[in-house]
Amino acid sequence: MSFENIWLDYNNKNAADAGVFLKNVALVGFDAATGSEKNILSSATDELKKASKAINGREAQIVCDALIDTDGINVVFDKSFDKKEGAYTIGFKGNVVTVRSGSACGILYGVFRTLALVRTGKAAGFGEVTEEPASPIRMLDHWDNPDGSIERGYSGKSFFFKDDHLFVDDRTREYARLVSSVGINAVAINNVNVNDIATGLVSGYDRKELTQIARIFGDYGIKLFISLNFASPMSLGATDTADPLDKKVADWWKNAADSLYKDIPSLGGFLVKADSEGRPGPFSYNRTHADGANMLARALAPHNGLLIWRCFVYNCQQDWRDHTMDRARACYDNFVGLDGEFDDNVILQIKNGPMDFQVREPVSPLFGGLRKTNIMVEFQIAQEYTGQQKDVCYLIPMFKQVLDFKTYNGDGEGILCDIVTGKKSNNKACGMVAVSNTGNDPNWTGHDLAGANLFGFGRLAFSPETSSEEIADEWARLTFGNDDKLSSCITEMLMMSWPAYEKYTSPLGIGWMISTGHHYGPDIEGYEFSPWGTYHRSDRNGLGVERGKTGTKMIDQYNEPVRSLYENLETCPDELVLFFHRLNYDHVLKSGKTVIEHIYDSHFEGVEDVEKMIGIWTSLKDKVDSLRFDRVMKRLDGQLANAREWRDRINTYYYRHSGVSDKLGRKIY
Repeated sequence: MSFENIWLDYNNKNAADAGVFLKNVALVGFDAATGSEKNILSSATDELKKASKAINGREAQIVCDALIDTDGINVVFDKSFDKKEGAYTIGFKGNVVTVRSGSACGILYGVFRTLALVRTGKAAGFGEVTEEPASPIRMLDHWDNPDGSIERGYSGKSFFFKDDHLFVDDRTREYARLVSSVGINAVAINNVNVNDIATGLVSGYDRKELTQIARIFGDYGIKLFISLNFASPMSLGATDTADPLDKKVADWWKNAADSLYKDIPSLGGFLVKADSEGRPGPFSYNRTHADGANMLARALAPHNGLLIWRCFVYNCQQDWRDHTMDRARACYDNFVGLDGEFDDNVILQIKNGPMDFQVREPVSPLFGGLRKTNIMVEFQIAQEYTGQQKDVCYLIPMFKQVLDFKTYNGDGEGILCDIVTGKKSNNKACGMVAVSNTGNDPNWTGHDLAGANLFGFGRLAFSPETSSEEIADEWARLTFGNDDKLSSCITEMLMMSWPAYEKYTSPLGIGWMISTGHHYGPDIEGYEFSPWGTYHRSDRNGLGVERGKTGTKMIDQYNEPVRSLYENLETCPDELVLFFHRLNYDHVLKSGKTVIEHIYDSHFEGVEDVEKMIGIWTSLKDKVDSLRFDRVMKRLDGQLANAREWRDRINTYYYRHSGVSDKLGRKIY
């Protein structure tokens, strides 16, 4: 299936302003490169050739080891450049730009960044700046299955798997190029729910293709990771147990790791989901998560490999009658007691919230509970619960709120961003990861505007200080063209999209009013009596889950002063109040509205916001090519129908429960 270049489309209109910088290219110091550095530098050179040919109609004239001083780019590989891995300096002087780095990845990132700056007209007055990647690990997790399906995939089929096998084609390299351009340096290609065939990836299955993918990734500074089945030795018939403290199990994993690294020396390591939602894990043998993770980590340690262990662990067989059971407690309860017991090459991967990628939930308290353990934050750009790339929902503002959260974990305020970037500790075993939103659709992400989440996550992981508006504006200009009206309109749509989606779906942080199974559209009681532990407990008096002192005490998992902030109704933020507290319909929020008034108003407002987005997009008809214009318009029309369905189902449900009429007399069925 063909693919589009999206934000790397050098042919898009108004990009010609960059042409003056692409007439000549000087490559200085490239002879000093060794090993894989040469391939990464070659990728950087190829990118300059692609851009110059597309913009100027011919490839730039390339000279080696002789700086140019007019109309061109100097790319200097300087081993004395003593900065963080991947860092670079960009300097503009007239029509000459100089990119300097001491690492091959820094050169590659610097070239991509330079091309973005000149294409968006930001070169003038830029001066000189040094940029460093904030997060040591900037990762994408793919939930791709060997049969080509993607769990929670909304952009077509997998481009890694087909018919129960890995495959490699032009799109493999194009994907590596695409994500490397925003600084991604690690990718897990297979689903964390590892099925029978994918289990074999650690023991030789499709090793040739796996090696090819790793090599292509390596050309763009990306480490390949493999999601594994914790019970692999038993599932593959090599042992009769998967007990992590059994020597024959540990030996099997050591041999598997040795074999993998012999063929793929650049392998990043393993990603594991264990003891959650039916996945095997150390609990089966009365062992701890530390026992399981450390056994695997020790198999990887001789090869400098990392073991990433997901903390998404909870009891998915709960009794809805039991109000003391609380899924939101599970992540903290399972892991905080193990702080300091994990090996140095183990990283705990923690979802941004304590539940499961809802449109609004608090930050996981585990970030403030762990103080002696490597951690990374897991986001989801696949929009499983936020519109599935049918509804536009720009998630970067949400992610920035999470990163700015103050954990108070014993080192001052301790914002989450500083922890996962290793800013204070200089820790390199940490970072940010997102569940990917890509598939083999021509535009990669199904909804053309969903590409902003893929682009935005990479930029945020590299430079978290960048504002959501800056990221949206840059993405719009690179993807659709460097036009002020176009970029401002698209940025406006993106910035209003997350609040709009929240308004017409689940109110005040309650979550989980979504259709079961496929997770799109409203089903208010779909999960209410299920074993999944996802309840809103609505009745004729009110709704919400009491997680304070008189409830599940989940609030106690936060450090002070956050604990008191959430416990006290006077200070608990409105947007999270029903997550933490059960309230009557007539409770007055800080906004001055009652809970029931907020429910009615927000759902009507959400539909109005989508109507406004449609109006904004319609105004761009003459500025966007007809193919993409029509694709987005079709999605927006579907989003409007979805928003109306949410509005009418939610408002009617709570009108019939509460018996309270809408003060404004709007139509509620």
